[in-house]
Amino acid sequence: MLTHAPEEPGVRRFEAEVASVDGRNVTLSETYFYAESGGQPADRGTLGGVPVADVQKGEEAVVHTLEEAPDFDVGDEVAGVVDDDFRTYCMRAHTASHVLYGAGRRLLDDLGYGGFDIGEEKVRVDFATATDIDDEVVVELERLTNRAVWDSREVTWEEVPAEEATARDDVAFNTKTEEGVMADADAVRLVDIDGWDVAACGGTHVSNTSEIGPVTVVGRSNPGEGLTRVEFAVGPSGVERRADVHRAALDASRELGTAVEDVGEAAAELRAEKESLESDLRELESDLIEGKLAELDAVERDGATWRVGVVDEFGPNDVGEAAKDAVADGEDVVVAVGGGDSPFVVVAAAEDADANAGDVVSDLTDEFGGGGGGGAAFAQGGGLDAAPEDVVARVRDGE
Repeated sequence: MLTHAPEEPGVRRFEAEVASVDGRNVTLSETYFYAESGGQPADRGTLGGVPVADVQKGEEAVVHTLEEAPDFDVGDEVAGVVDDDFRTYCMRAHTASHVLYGAGRRLLDDLGYGGFDIGEEKVRVDFATATDIDDEVVVELERLTNRAVWDSREVTWEEVPAEEATARDDVAFNTKTEEGVMADADAVRLVDIDGWDVAACGGTHVSNTSEIGPVTVVGRSNPGEGLTRVEFAVGPSGVERRADVHRAALDASRELGTAVEDVGEAAAELRAEKESLESDLRELESDLIEGKLAELDAVERDGATWRVGVVDEFGPNDVGEAAKDAVADGEDVVVAVGGGDSPFVVVAAAEDADANAGDVVSDLTDEFGGGGGGGAAFAQGGGLDAAPEDVVARVRDGE
């Protein structure tokens, strides 16, 4: 075994003989530092009083990279001190990921491990599953995880023959991140959360789920096809996140004038009311624009009646839709010019009217600048370098 950390995660101080020194890289006769692997970061701490910058697995020994070259040499006895806070955090976070996966076993179909990683503020587990992990499923995953924590389930680990481990249906294998768990190994280390989850894993863990503390799911995403990433927080960041969510729920409850448990329903009703009001407003705006178009001056050209004038306070899209509707309702040609320093123009023409909307817009942009385009039935342009009234006068005068 390259490191004793997975088997004896409670050890924080140890003495060992220096086996090699190569610049800042040091190997020992034995070590309790955890080497980065399987989604769990390397331990922090000091070796011979020098801060440890990184810990990695070498071919035959764990390599400790120090922040500076040490003053000790091969054969010296040195003290190793593992950072207690960070090791404890990683133990809690890693065990929590197994508890979360155990919750997934009870909720998700065709479940497989897609990945795992411990970050400074949050931990992620990638579920490979056919189940759509929506908000309700996320809430239930968090609830089941915290219930398993509260139940104080014993956590144990042991080495079993590889053939036996692979033959068991209850063992989860995180093949994407647990480097070395299966490769050319006669035995597999299994971590067993009593009555909840069993997984092949080489990380450090607490001995009882009660040591994990509260687990707070902070988000979900889809990192790839068939994968759902669930991110959660353990420890202070999780507590703060939960307090923030609780505070927001209470604020929403107060603003909506309802109980916290009814906030979702009240918000849904408020959203439906808002959408209804917005729909009514759009209809009123449409009626108002329609009325303004109907009031535009009429110009007789080539046997057709053209409604031409300025329409303020509305954008080209809304005016354009109203112009199309007006033509559908019987108008021959509608030419509406927007107000402002750089007016727009929309043109709608009936099929039997001797007018081409695209040609009208093209003529106007040729004379006044700007750009636009369209077909015979409808066209629009914008950015005209002229006063709206001048554009209207140009259309009224025709060729």
